[in-house]
Amino acid sequence: MAATAEARRADPAAAPTLAGAERRAGNTRRALRRFFQQRLAVAGLVVTALLILVGLFAPQVAPTPPEATILMDANRFPDRQYPLGTDAIGHDYLSRVIFGLRTSLVVGFAAVGVACLIGIPLGLAAGLRGGWVDFVTLRLVEVMTAFPGILFAMFLVAIVGGGVRNIVIVIGATSWVMLCRLTRGQLLTLREQEFVQAARSTGVPEARIAVAHLLPNALPPLIVAITLAIPTAIFTEAGLSFLGLGINEPTPSLGKMVADSAQYIRVYWHLGLFPTLAIALLMLGFTFVGDGLRDALDPRQN
Repeated sequence: MAATAEARRADPAAAPTLAGAERRAGNTRRALRRFFQQRLAVAGLVVTALLILVGLFAPQVAPTPPEATILMDANRFPDRQYPLGTDAIGHDYLSRVIFGLRTSLVVGFAAVGVACLIGIPLGLAAGLRGGWVDFVTLRLVEVMTAFPGILFAMFLVAIVGGGVRNIVIVIGATSWVMLCRLTRGQLLTLREQEFVQAARSTGVPEARIAVAHLLPNALPPLIVAITLAIPTAIFTEAGLSFLGLGINEPTPSLGKMVADSAQYIRVYWHLGLFPTLAIALLMLGFTFVGDGLRDALDPRQN
């Protein structure tokens, strides 16, 4: 505290920045405490962390390579040798589910990353500059909102083709609107706050205000939105793959595994059950974490 006070006396223009940093540090500690007090949020965090670890170390965790086939062992129900059974051409289903989980996680994180690279800079520009920049951004948002997301994604995939890279680009290019709106709305609110006006009155440049004050204070709702966008991206990939427009063979995909199981589901129940459970666990884990973050970062709780 003494060092902070000394820094303020040495550089009065930095006082708002230091005060903001202290406030954010305190808010972060309180938010973490509230987050870990929520059982569902903690359970979601544990499940999500375990699934991410399984996806990261899929080659080490999976019993066999995902493309390995043993035709003599085709369509086996779960047993000691094959805990999740095998499919119609003798793939070890546990290995396929593990690598399909990895594919879903890669698509989910990468697609949301693409959406952030598009939506957040556009929202920042619209919220900071206003004028014609804000007008053009809002018109672009309205055009994107007019198209149903999944139908627009299907249209783009039909043009560019499937595959992990194309699916990531397509999902990211169709899911940035919410992040753009949220970023713009946060900046429009924050730039009129007293601490921002105080920074301006001491001569702090606008660029420094944006980086040191506006963006850090806009992060909590953005973090929540990004966390909740990941399961949406995973579900979109599963839906596209289910329709045959997503991940191509030989890359495993949970959605494609569910689609391929449809013709066998009456007899070989395990072919549709296990990939569906994997998708459900991913969705629930990220959703619980996102809901927990939303409650923990709620400014009304500070």
